[in-house]
Amino acid sequence: MKVEEIRQMSILELEQTLEDKIEELQNLRFQHATHQLNDPTKIRQAKRDIARMKTVLNEYRKNISQPPSESTLESVEEQS
Repeated sequence: MKVEEIRQMSILELEQTLEDKIEELQNLRFQHATHQLNDPTKIRQAKRDIARMKTVLNEYRKNISQPPSESTLESVEEQS
């Protein structure tokens, strides 16, 4: 997941996606421990996605950057 995609999410979407990614990381770790995981690089990618999401959320909370407004989200969706 790229930073541009993360920044287009609302705060609620971002928090929900973060929870899902944390759960996914936990499942990947269990699979790795039981030797069922074929691609261990998925663990690294999940950790990086979680870090990106936490960074963006912290930026929003500290007013470093602003979450997208509804009008911004609509214009981005129309362009796609």
